[in-house]
Amino acid sequence: MLLVFRQDSTLCVILVVFFICQITPEFSTMPAFAHITQNGVAHSEKVHPAYEHVGSGRETIDDMFDDTYREKEGPKPATRYVWRNIILMFLLHSAALYAIGFIPSAKPLTLVWAVLCFILGGLGVTAGAHRLWSHRSYKATLPLRIFLAIVNSMAFQNDIYEWARDHRVHHKFSETDADPHNASRGFFFAHIGWLLVRKHPDVIEKGQKLDLSDLKADQVVMFQRRHYKTSVVLLCFMFPSLVPWYYWGETFLNSFLLNILRYVVVLNASWLVNSVAHMYGNRPYDRHINPRENHFVVFGALGEGFHNYHHTFPFDYSTSEYGWRWNFTTGFIDLMCYLGLASDCKRVAKETILARKIRNGDGSHKTG
Repeated sequence: MLLVFRQDSTLCVILVVFFICQITPEFSTMPAFAHITQNGVAHSEKVHPAYEHVGSGRETIDDMFDDTYREKEGPKPATRYVWRNIILMFLLHSAALYAIGFIPSAKPLTLVWAVLCFILGGLGVTAGAHRLWSHRSYKATLPLRIFLAIVNSMAFQNDIYEWARDHRVHHKFSETDADPHNASRGFFFAHIGWLLVRKHPDVIEKGQKLDLSDLKADQVVMFQRRHYKTSVVLLCFMFPSLVPWYYWGETFLNSFLLNILRYVVVLNASWLVNSVAHMYGNRPYDRHINPRENHFVVFGALGEGFHNYHHTFPFDYSTSEYGWRWNFTTGFIDLMCYLGLASDCKRVAKETILARKIRNGDGSHKTG
């Protein structure tokens, strides 16, 4: 067994080294000035080189809501169940519930490791697939992009390319038939049901029309896509399960089951953004859209629960106006900026936020 683990560890190292060798380094340098609009007058203001204020305009990206889309008239397409996913999700969640009973017998270090893996996998989704690759809300150097791709595989929520494509479709056609996890179809569908059925034809059609050239040009993204199944086996299941057993003598059963529990918690934390944060909470930035501010989701999803703000200003790297307050992912990105691994973090000017809240908000709270 020990020999098998060491062979697997060697394979992990080889995979990472091969990953690095296949990709041409790309390090970004940022200007020290950003264009800001105040009182209708555009001017340049000196800002920290890692951050850029964004007023009314920015680079074109297909993640802004398209109000010209109209759902097709007539009967809806028949629901086609994906029985493989239904069975796997049932078994996975059953195993996670069973794993709860093993928490008392696990070593403290194993529990700490499970929490660490939860955070790492979560960052692979929030800081990686979401804020970096779906919205291009900041820039990351090659080492950071490789790290985020690795921990994204630890989260196992589809490869970065597919995740970002579906998320852009979600923003562009939110709460319509073209939304992959359309919350107007109910809580269960928005949370997990959308993964148990075939996509609505409009989701596929609109996804095929998006400009995904930035993702295709990113060699980290495409490398992960080509080797996704291998990376998931190694990074989501084998590596997190074997570390406690090898390094501090945890039983393999405890280690494996608690890793399954960790994985299921990461999944549901992400899904809460699609379900709870689209149904429960206030709408201080735009009362005309479904997404809400939900602090339970903020805490559980590493800062992703400021969802009314995010759908109003999807290009803001922080997904909220409050910086890293209750926003672990923003704190992580800020740390990466401090270390020189991230830059060009896009932010919304205070006056733009205030104007939007006065015009469209529900009046629920003040600007931070």
